[in-house]
Amino acid sequence: MSGHGEAQVMTATKSGPLRGRADVPGDKSISHRALIFGAMAVGETKITGLLEGQDVLDTASAMRAFGADVVQHGRGNWSVHGVGVGGFREPEAVIDCGNSGTGVRLIMGCMATTAMSATFTGDASLRKRPMGRVTDPLALFGAQAYGRKGGRLPMTVVGAAHPVPVRYTLPVASAQVKSAVLLAGLNVPGQTVVVEPEATRDHTERMLAGFGAQVQVEKTAEGNVITLTGQPELRPQVVAVPRDPSSAAFPVCAALIVEGSDIFVPGVSQNLTRNGIYTTLVEMGADITFENPREEGGEPVADLRVRYSTLKGIEVPPERAPSMIDEYPILSVVAANATGKTVMRGVKELRVKESDRIDAMARGLEACGVTVEEDEDTLIVHGMGPGNMPGGATCATHIDHRIAMSFLVAGMASQKPITVDDASPIATSFPLFEGLMTGLGAMLVRG
Repeated sequence: MSGHGEAQVMTATKSGPLRGRADVPGDKSISHRALIFGAMAVGETKITGLLEGQDVLDTASAMRAFGADVVQHGRGNWSVHGVGVGGFREPEAVIDCGNSGTGVRLIMGCMATTAMSATFTGDASLRKRPMGRVTDPLALFGAQAYGRKGGRLPMTVVGAAHPVPVRYTLPVASAQVKSAVLLAGLNVPGQTVVVEPEATRDHTERMLAGFGAQVQVEKTAEGNVITLTGQPELRPQVVAVPRDPSSAAFPVCAALIVEGSDIFVPGVSQNLTRNGIYTTLVEMGADITFENPREEGGEPVADLRVRYSTLKGIEVPPERAPSMIDEYPILSVVAANATGKTVMRGVKELRVKESDRIDAMARGLEACGVTVEEDEDTLIVHGMGPGNMPGGATCATHIDHRIAMSFLVAGMASQKPITVDDASPIATSFPLFEGLMTGLGAMLVRG
């Protein structure tokens, strides 16, 4: 079960060339933040291109529960009438964040410095994920959290009545933790400082500045030092959400490994904290051209032209992991179709995502005939060359959308079909995946 409905078995079979235009959905990270910042601004924020996957819809429902007026006006077009920094009301019911670690952690940050209580839960996958990495720094502001053993949901957070500013150094490279601390700092007098030794995606800092907060980022020997001045009045904005580079990675990687493919993917975010997968694919020999570079909604974007390529295995530098942490599952599929081994180090964060993604991909690839090595922080895939993956397996998705999509892409280039035991989690981030891929020529069958 996905947590949002019955399990949906889906099978991908070897595809002919993928051709055409792939209009991938809006960026999930920016969609979450647009709703949250809109709810904390004073006045009406208008959003275009919002991703309408279940994760983001759950965040919209949460913002309504905290008192914001969130309205959908048509596909991708939304408005949020915010209540201002510190203006959240105490929700009357439990906040269900579904499958979204980003949603729950950022929302906890939003309310942690306001005198109220809120109880959070999620689906079976989210209830397994650790929340201590967020609740520990929120406790420094004066918030309290009461959850299940191991700091897991369901969890009640009691906001600080008299919050104090903090200086916090991230122990792991996590944009979610960084963002939760910065969002908590909005309702605190004085300056809140976050130090990140390794750079992570910077959408929160960009959006803070866009909504009128005073935020400074300084590069030092410690890493990035981000200083936020608390208690601003956030100004409503018009937010144009660029297309999600993580979602775009699936049709891009499919085109690279399905012989004869040639696709066009417009308007994909090229934020330097998010584009590690594209840098890596080019190093492997991918034929990707980045056309019409421009800025949309404060984010750099480009149109991608992607053609089938003969790829080679490489060693991916561990320092690149924060800029592509969500793309290692699909990269491992590409690696299986490359020649030589691909070594992915510095990826232990994958073990605490929607599933243990290292284990999920390793077991699934092995079932499909691929040799894989792993340890706590490393995944090594021994490539079999173009079109040589045997396939023929049913792979467990572990209620994880990226695992499901990765193995379906693998099936498009494998010798025998690949089945996933539950494709329903795909709706959390890429509800149009099936239609988009079949529109390009992929063979996907339900049941």
